[in-house]
Amino acid sequence: MSRRLPRKDVVIVGFGWTGAIMANELTDEGLEVIAFERGPWRDAPTDFPPGYMQDELRYRIRHELFLRPDQLTFTFRNKMDQTALPIRSWGAFMPPNGVGGGGVHWNAEMWRFLPSDFVLKTHLTERYGAAFLPPDMTIQDWGITYEDLEPHYDRFEYLCGTSGTAGNLRGKIMDGGNPFEGPRSRPYPTPAQAQPFSHTLFGKAARELGYKPFPQPSGNLSQAYTNPLGMRLGPCTYCGFCEWFGCGNYSKASPQTTILPHLVRKSNFSLRDNSEVVRINVDRSGKRATGVTFGDSSGEEWEQQADLVILSAYTMFNVQLLLHSQIGQPYDPVTNTGVVGRNYTHQTISSVNGFFDNKKFNFNPFIASGSIGMCVDEFNGDNFDHGPHGFVGGGYVGQVQTGARPIESTLVPPGTPAWGADWKKAVKDNYLSTVKPGTGVHGSFYAYRDIYLDLDPAYKDRFGRPLMRITMDLKENEIKQNKFLTDKFAEIIKAMGAEKLAVQYRTAPYDITTYQTTHLNGGAIMGSDPKTSVLNKYLQSWDVPNLFVMGASAFPQNAGYNPTLTVGALAYWSAAAIRNQYLKNPGRLVDA
Repeated sequence: MSRRLPRKDVVIVGFGWTGAIMANELTDEGLEVIAFERGPWRDAPTDFPPGYMQDELRYRIRHELFLRPDQLTFTFRNKMDQTALPIRSWGAFMPPNGVGGGGVHWNAEMWRFLPSDFVLKTHLTERYGAAFLPPDMTIQDWGITYEDLEPHYDRFEYLCGTSGTAGNLRGKIMDGGNPFEGPRSRPYPTPAQAQPFSHTLFGKAARELGYKPFPQPSGNLSQAYTNPLGMRLGPCTYCGFCEWFGCGNYSKASPQTTILPHLVRKSNFSLRDNSEVVRINVDRSGKRATGVTFGDSSGEEWEQQADLVILSAYTMFNVQLLLHSQIGQPYDPVTNTGVVGRNYTHQTISSVNGFFDNKKFNFNPFIASGSIGMCVDEFNGDNFDHGPHGFVGGGYVGQVQTGARPIESTLVPPGTPAWGADWKKAVKDNYLSTVKPGTGVHGSFYAYRDIYLDLDPAYKDRFGRPLMRITMDLKENEIKQNKFLTDKFAEIIKAMGAEKLAVQYRTAPYDITTYQTTHLNGGAIMGSDPKTSVLNKYLQSWDVPNLFVMGASAFPQNAGYNPTLTVGALAYWSAAAIRNQYLKNPGRLVDA
């Protein structure tokens, strides 16, 4: 029997970027807010001190900051006719765990999606015709536009102190920035980071090939900055320990450095860490959430009542909680009906390693930051004519080498023995003169009828609930897209002066063991039709109006960019709707 806690106005499940944003926005309205986080409390000065944070074995190899599969895992299969098996070791992605969520370990790439990304189905159909799209592709429009989201993109960029060079300022194309981006209302809050040698060389080679390279927008700051909440961030020291690691220098934007010190001072905010929400509770009608049930670290079960419930967990866990709580109709790929679990997507990632003459080139690759790099966007979204190529989608390509930590950085040219004295010599000879992009090709992943999430019929978690089952494979469209982008990227690396290339393409079957990104999306998507979406355009549940679901689980498909800036912008967009509309008249914000 659950023990009942005093009622709150708002309960937030999961406490990463979106949980922190929503908590800050709603406490500003005077609401009593409590947040729950499965993992431990994490704070920048105590958990990520520079004296020991740069421990590659602890954080990169042993995954200190991530969920353990023995705590909770998923099952996986490529095809519907296969039996899914539990994931015992994280590979293709890394589920976050703890206060700050993925905002602790991320590289801090700060990309806005293209205007066409938000009206993708309409845009592609009008340009190419419906017959050009694969028959099993289930992409759809978001229900909002870039113009709707632009003020909220801007707000998140200024919260984070984003370093970059504007490419489209109020409709005017600016030198040095990304000419393909949507119009922005003002420049980045801080200038772009200074670029190391290999990144500069990539930019030069790209320009000579006719492209328009620009510095990647970064949440690793180029200079000291004070954000609108009064939080002070410092300039990046280029230590090369960003992804997989926390930042004790206060130079990487995270909930810990941009929001939490302000939020925790508020008397109407509280947080319980090491507390796992197991279901959302609803009343007898099934149309109103009454709160959540959670288990604490001692195994005791509690009920937290609330008038408003906000899911802000990682993509998979948002979908899992909806399914376990029987909110929304589960998706059935056979009949193509239902919505919860539909349009699950990932990213299409590949790379090209360039090996240079070590007597002429010294890149000092250990001097880097998480989102440093020079990129080109000519092949992203629909920035080019897809007609001759037979696929849709795209991505950015760039030299975004984020460090050269010693355990991982043992790249050797093709043909080198896999072990022994010759291998050791090759590692030594090539360490300083090899270009190893952290993500050279960062491609979109569009939605398909038979790629989805559901509950596994055989495997259960420690609470006795079915595990989430992933059914995912790469389709011909994404394989063609990836080869096209990878070949374009290889041309630039060759033009930089590389003597040898090691080219990696993304091929089927989808490999659950090789890291790609943690950019899992969909499953609880937003849209304008409750028959094909879980949420309306304000991220409000169609079925339970006092339930809102944040995060990348709302993406109808994934674009060719990192998702975090769009995740943050959507949180501000939804918070504005709650503050300005829902609280004045609780109920559906959009008619079905």
